[in-house]
Amino acid sequence: MFVRRPTRYPNRTAMEANKMKRPLVFALILAIAIAVMLGMSAGEAQADSQYWVDESSLPFDPLPGHEDSTRLWGVHAGAGYRIEVPANWNGDLVMWAHGLRPYTDRLFLEPPDAQLLLRQYLLENGYAWAASTFSKNNYSVSRAVKDTRTLAAHFNGLVGNADRIYIAGRSMGAHVAAISVEQYPGFYDGALPVCGPLSGVEAFDFTLDLNLGAQQIALGTSSWPLDTADYLQNTLPQIKANLEAAPGAFPFALNANGEAFKQMVELRSGGDRPNFDQAWMLYNLVPSFFTGVPGDFLFDFSMFVTGALPRPDALDNSDVIYQIDLDPAISAYEQSLNEAIARVSAAPGSRIDSGLSESHVPPLTGNISAPVLTLHNLGDLAAPFQNEIDYYHTVDGSGKSHLLVQRAIRGVNHCGFTTSEWNAAFADLVSWVESGVRPAGDVVHDPAVVAAPDYGCQFTDFATPNGHILPQPCP
Repeated sequence: MFVRRPTRYPNRTAMEANKMKRPLVFALILAIAIAVMLGMSAGEAQADSQYWVDESSLPFDPLPGHEDSTRLWGVHAGAGYRIEVPANWNGDLVMWAHGLRPYTDRLFLEPPDAQLLLRQYLLENGYAWAASTFSKNNYSVSRAVKDTRTLAAHFNGLVGNADRIYIAGRSMGAHVAAISVEQYPGFYDGALPVCGPLSGVEAFDFTLDLNLGAQQIALGTSSWPLDTADYLQNTLPQIKANLEAAPGAFPFALNANGEAFKQMVELRSGGDRPNFDQAWMLYNLVPSFFTGVPGDFLFDFSMFVTGALPRPDALDNSDVIYQIDLDPAISAYEQSLNEAIARVSAAPGSRIDSGLSESHVPPLTGNISAPVLTLHNLGDLAAPFQNEIDYYHTVDGSGKSHLLVQRAIRGVNHCGFTTSEWNAAFADLVSWVESGVRPAGDVVHDPAVVAAPDYGCQFTDFATPNGHILPQPCP
């Protein structure tokens, strides 16, 4: 049994926990929102087969007031696409990259206003846009990068050569956008990767941190890989029982080990920061993708996504130093945890830089060739804020930090941003590209700055009603 030092989180009593009303409505909203970001539901899970374009998903209606736009759709190079060009086209093009669609052979596009929150802004300001289904699903970033580039060339043939080309994407699409400005220098003029796994393949190591930490802290032993069904049905209930202060009190009232686990999750997902407490609560109430059991989502989502990777054996925690408090010194508790927790090493060759080979998740080099502006929710635990920290260090290591601006937003939803935030980010990116003047952003790599009570306040849109799920109010 580990001996835990006092930390900044106070324990709640079982009575306090019983008095709290669990916000299941918000949890359901979050589950639905994440499924929308992925472009699928758990019910679509099926074995890999020949990919096919659902052409019925491609046609789309004009926006009111923009009936004179030119709308094109079809299939090109094995992928479905949409193109829209406003009557007052300014000559610039925005390429859109969608999020992950695992375990389905159906290639499709969402309704355009759910797919592209920028649509009205783009049309009103004269920008054309284009979006691809990609010709392959799962975490096929390399294919998506190439398909997006192919569609841009197809646009030039159908409509005409664009003066400037921007690329934007959310979730996996953010990875696509970030890789694109590395792989095609001079082709894209600016990128807007939003809420993405910008740590590269290392982003998925969070699944190891979360599940191995839960096992080791709660049960005193840990192992990997997991039998998903047995883990969720048998092991996970025991883990929760050993982390809660009273029966049924997880995630609200935690015992000493529960508090230690919670803090380990915070530190591995981006460090001490506003909006984590709200994220912890919501993500531990959302139903499982696999079982539908409320509260299992945080444990199974990363396994669910990891199964869609081209190399699931690329996960690694061999050099991770796990901590459960804000003191950088390693306590006796932390030393015992690090000595006992199971270690997993990536398979040889699974993390090599193979360019756009589709057998690997392409690593981010940080050698960006154009201005890049990112957005990320502080409470996102599907693609944690740690991705932004890692991305900064990657870009800075390539000497390109002058081409990167990052913005922290308060809220817990994966990719949950208001139209105003999207519009402001894109407008600032364009102004940067055209004027050369770098816009304002947030410091993500200084833990003291990130932990400040007002962090994430500058760029969060609090004016839009219900614009965010559980944003922590600013002081």
